Amino acid sequence: MGELCKTAGFADCSNLVQRELEFICDSIESKTGVLISLSTIKRLFNGQFSRQPQIATLNAIAIFLGYQNWQDFKQAKIREIHTAGEIVVSGKSSPTKDARRFSFPRYLLITAVLVFTAVGLFAFLKFNKARVGNFDKASFSMNKTTHNDLPNTVVFNYNIEEVIADSFFIQQSWDKDRRVRIDPKSHTLTDIYYEPGYQVAKLIANEQVIKTIDVSIPTDRWFFYARQRKPASIPEYISSSGFKDGALKMTKEEVTGSGIDIQKDYLYLQVYFPTEIKYISDSYIFQCRIKVNGLKANFCPFLMCEVFCQRNFMFFKSTPKGCTSEAKAQFGETVLNGKTTDLSALGTDVNAWQDVEIVVKNKKVTITINKEEVLSTGYNESSGTITGLGFLSNGLPEVDFVSLKTSDGQEIYPSDFEK
Repeated sequence: MGELCKTAGFADCSNLVQRELEFICDSIESKTGVLISLSTIKRLFNGQFSRQPQIATLNAIAIFLGYQNWQDFKQAKIREIHTAGEIVVSGKSSPTKDARRFSFPRYLLITAVLVFTAVGLFAFLKFNKARVGNFDKASFSMNKTTHNDLPNTVVFNYNIEEVIADSFFIQQSWDKDRRVRIDPKSHTLTDIYYEPGYQVAKLIANEQVIKTIDVSIPTDRWFFYARQRKPASIPEYISSSGFKDGALKMTKEEVTGSGIDIQKDYLYLQVYFPTEIKYISDSYIFQCRIKVNGLKANFCPFLMCEVFCQRNFMFFKSTPKGCTSEAKAQFGETVLNGKTTDLSALGTDVNAWQDVEIVVKNKKVTITINKEEVLSTGYNESSGTITGLGFLSNGLPEVDFVSLKTSDGQEIYPSDFEK
């Protein structure tokens, strides 16, 4: 798995934590369109498969590594071994200890193992090929039980009776923990959306997404909630008036009064999702004046500003200078991780007022903080229309001013905090 790690930007595979494995999953899906679960990636790294992984998984990994498919990857590796063996046998290699150790019998043994592996994989793939297909025969639709209340139950209707695969799932959003196994003989699954937003639900056969459907859960107002930083956590809503002294903010008293234990590891969110969405995300100007009010001692407070879209993400995460290994940014398919990219320019004192501007023009992105450019990047794949706006932190965001407009000056969302 060393080649996979290096392609994803990690030099060492031996000590990857869960968020880094999740980053690898997201990177593979972004490049190939194939969703590989976190549990599958973990089994691959730990060598815990009792049988060969699905062909869709193998192909996706091979494509991510720069090969045409899994077969192309295997053939390339066989050629590498064959070339290495020829060099050693012909005596063209330098007389190093490693070269002398790679003797002709060892070369034959490795070649034989690869040949037997290739034959076994060919038989496995041929067997699986007959068990996977008819994806175009699937149908997938949904309807909501409420207009924009939370929580909101969504009824998914599907028909996969003619689809050939070993397993089927519905994943209600980008979150892989929201994946539910479904019965191919049934036609209905209901699921609860606890958070507002614009999601893309996925119908999955084995590890391949075969159908998608858009699910909009709007609020038509600013909405406040907290979420623990652990898989499948259910958000806890915060009762807040939101607007105080011309600013958008929550107070410590409102948080604790909503039954939230501020000593636990929570993320705090302020989001706005309108029912009507019509402005494209490839050109806009976002501005705000913002800071974070701490709830407890925290060496690395952070602030995330996000413009939500139909597809992909558009956000940046700022932290103090000493914590910028945790900084992140994503615009379209371009993902920047502070662990593998120098994002130190995003470092700032988030507990003090910061003037932020994001300018997106024809898929080119410029971010400034306090009138100083801190990031310039771009992307190729459109994220569709703008669906919402939000601020997220491990403290309480306070927004003194916000403006979101099209590049020609049309106001996208109202920004009057004097309510």
